[in-house]
Amino acid sequence: MQKIVIIGNGISGVTAARHIRKKSDAELLIISDETPYFFSRTALMYVFMGHMRKQDIKPYEDWFWKKNRIDLLQDYVSGIKASDSELSLQSGKKIKFDKLIIATGSKPNKFGWPGQDLKGVQGLYSMQDLDNLTKRADEIQRAVIVGGGLIGVELAEMLVSRGIEVVFLVRENRFWGSVLPVEEGNLISNHIQKHHIDLRFNTELDQIFGDENGVVNEIITKDGERISCQFVGLTAGVSPNVEWLKNSAINIDRGIVVNQYFETNLPNIYAIGDCAQFQVPVEGRKNIEQVWYTGRIMGETLAATLTGNRKAYQPGPWFNSAKFFDIEYQTYGNVNANRAANELDFYWQHPTKEIAIHLVWEKSNEIFIGINVFGLRMRHELFNQWLKTKVHIDEVMANLRIANFDPEFYKRYENEILDSFNLQTGKNIRLLKQKWWQKVLG
Repeated sequence: MQKIVIIGNGISGVTAARHIRKKSDAELLIISDETPYFFSRTALMYVFMGHMRKQDIKPYEDWFWKKNRIDLLQDYVSGIKASDSELSLQSGKKIKFDKLIIATGSKPNKFGWPGQDLKGVQGLYSMQDLDNLTKRADEIQRAVIVGGGLIGVELAEMLVSRGIEVVFLVRENRFWGSVLPVEEGNLISNHIQKHHIDLRFNTELDQIFGDENGVVNEIITKDGERISCQFVGLTAGVSPNVEWLKNSAINIDRGIVVNQYFETNLPNIYAIGDCAQFQVPVEGRKNIEQVWYTGRIMGETLAATLTGNRKAYQPGPWFNSAKFFDIEYQTYGNVNANRAANELDFYWQHPTKEIAIHLVWEKSNEIFIGINVFGLRMRHELFNQWLKTKVHIDEVMANLRIANFDPEFYKRYENEILDSFNLQTGKNIRLLKQKWWQKVLG
């Protein structure tokens, strides 16, 4: 019987195992040094804030794994000897495999800051990160967060929920300036500040200092300002967790280099999820995709290949969603931080509420290419279809009411949005009223 070993029990590795089991009787083993069982990484913040317990963030009951004949092993893989199809574990065990899937995820970025390895300096990625922060929370009066992205906002919300003062250092002139256009960046920046976060722009970390016990007690910025603190959150992005492979024969760059079938340079060894780097990325996508849903698609796609149905990675149009304190965020397609010369855009923001929408389309043919939405919910199925079929921006605007996914009795804003769009563009688009599923499914 074929033995498939998976390193990493995140969404990519577990999805691969589940879908392999559906179509194969192969022996399956998942190895992880982080936790015995798979958990929802995006829910770590809710455990810290007291909304959930650790057992609540496990998508599957503990009996699930034995019932589905998926063996679990908590250990650290210290080496791969590809020529012998063998893994070396920290415990001293040796594990043979017929096929190997590497799904070791990401790790928080560190940029060589002096003091970055002191106690109380960490990211927010692993269960160990959650445990370390929980143990020290009562000792923290002020925290410094470095890096203005999604994980930084989550960490800020967590800390504020415990009454901890937060200083948030962002090197750009607005929040998430590398991703959000200026209007959205300002909207979210103002919202974060409303939650009593000391948000500082154009500010970079220079050094971290500790006390005689090796615990952080101060940082200094590149402007020379000293800020006393008992915790530093490093949230300046993540990078593929691949350093442990540097002495192996597996080809690595920033991540593990793979083709569209997740094959590495070595036979029977594959990589998926945050640690994988496509040699040739899918058109319109990045060569490293570190999002929950892309990890799930990668796991399912590779499982098809390993069970006799060879499939290339085809994730479809880009999308993502998140929450900035009280503001829900969705993005579909491509809305870049800076509009390209061949693009036109339309931005609408409610005059008194934190609700906004930003659409982008091609200047030459007016084909819709992307949307950002804040404080509203849009239908994924519909925008996915529009992006795939390259519809005209007028069709998107005419169907804006249909695209809205908010519950029936929520306040609707399509009329105001369309009036503003028509005024700005000189068009005369009117809202259509047919049901959304009639539009999408015919």
